[in-house]
Amino acid sequence: MADFPILSVMMLVPLLAAVACLLVEAKAARQIALVATLIDLALGVLLWVNYDIGGAQWQFHENVPLFAGFSWALGIDGIALMLIMLSVFLMPICILASASIEKRVGEYMAAFLLMETLMIGVFAAQDIFLFYIMFEAGLIPMYLIIGIWGGADRIYASYKFFLYTLIGSVLMLIAMLWMVNEAGTTDIPTLMEYNFAPEVQTWLWLAFFASFAVKMPMWPVHTWLPDAHVQAPTAGSVILAGVLLKMGGYGFIRFSLPMFPEASAQFAWLVFALSMVAVIYTSLVALVQNDMKKLIAYSSVAHMAIVTIGLFAFNPQGLEGAMVVMLSHGLVSGALFLCVGVIYDRLHTREIDRYGGLSINMPYYALFFMLFTMASIGLPGTSGFVGEFLSLAGIYQVSSWVALVCTTGIILGAAYMLYLYRRVCFGEQKNADAAAMPDLNRREWWLMAPIAAVVLWMGVYPESFLAPMRADIAVLDARIARAKPESDAQLTAGKPKPANATEHTAHGEAH
Repeated sequence: MADFPILSVMMLVPLLAAVACLLVEAKAARQIALVATLIDLALGVLLWVNYDIGGAQWQFHENVPLFAGFSWALGIDGIALMLIMLSVFLMPICILASASIEKRVGEYMAAFLLMETLMIGVFAAQDIFLFYIMFEAGLIPMYLIIGIWGGADRIYASYKFFLYTLIGSVLMLIAMLWMVNEAGTTDIPTLMEYNFAPEVQTWLWLAFFASFAVKMPMWPVHTWLPDAHVQAPTAGSVILAGVLLKMGGYGFIRFSLPMFPEASAQFAWLVFALSMVAVIYTSLVALVQNDMKKLIAYSSVAHMAIVTIGLFAFNPQGLEGAMVVMLSHGLVSGALFLCVGVIYDRLHTREIDRYGGLSINMPYYALFFMLFTMASIGLPGTSGFVGEFLSLAGIYQVSSWVALVCTTGIILGAAYMLYLYRRVCFGEQKNADAAAMPDLNRREWWLMAPIAAVVLWMGVYPESFLAPMRADIAVLDARIARAKPESDAQLTAGKPKPANATEHTAHGEAH
């Protein structure tokens, strides 16, 4: 495996398949897309199996100089590995979930395959400009998916999605250009260890924050997300919630925290404030929704706020919790959107009041929906519990008040998710058309069962997912350890003292 360019191959396979999909008829395009995504999933498993836990921090290196200091530089650590696995796992499910697409099928499949190439590129890029190209180019296929195959208001939603996420990234590009000029390199691992002047870090951090906060999305720049989810086709919602939102969190982990540790500590209070508002506000908004997709979209904002809380807790528990929440949310929110898509394909409405009592005529559907609902709430034994528990344990070490507010948001999350489940699956069957809907077919079983298995696997044995990331999180924790005293001083209700510098040094030497 040492000489095999597996990362480039994983990007090339869907790219070639995308071109092929444009040249064949609809049925063949579906088959090509499914085969290509399954090949990438197999390559992802090979990547995971051959990843050396406890070995070098950066593995599977590829570096081909191109021009003017720009290079095709790829490589992954454990954090990138897990996010690549999330991407290649969800993509075949998205292709299978697109059976209802009948218009311009070849272009549709090509857009998803192109997006897979770009998502892998974001997580594997080790050149800062290569990262930026992949990060921004990912907007284009999703913009087309929403704008061409979306709902009635798809044009408005697609433009809003594109403009929100693009405008913030212009500032990030300016910051990148300055950083490269200052440090004399475009290599991301080198920049992660470069010590920018504290007064400069403030402006660089804000420039990157403008992009990553929109991508997450954080309150109050979250308003594009509900519109995008409601108008996107089912598979578009799955990949948007499952992977694209995680690019913002990955950006914080890869850029904001290690490159600007002092600025991250300086603005921790801002992140905490915005995250606390997001957890409470979006949970309350979700509670009154009558559109299933919009409810799940608002719940995504609340869950991603738990991610930012964990990241800026500046301790191993918070960082590990944030990563697990990202992985879990990618699976669970994607599964919930699939659950909506299953009944939408039958009744062509997302209004909660049009359903009811589905556990009678769709018992297997109700079972899967219940599992994913409980995982979203954070039931012990599911993936949701592990991430939320670690994140809250991490933030409690910094501020009991922030932990208290976020825990309140989790209680609200249980309220709106259980309320949704009760109205859809329990109660009387008031509508004959809903009562006549058939249960899951074979294709829909293949959509639900793999995600259910991984959600339970992550909940019962999270070490499988934490082990590849632990040493990299320790290195990141050691890098930002010096900023902890400043961060803690800004929070009036600091609780148990964080680990001392010696402990962080020990963590940092894990590699």
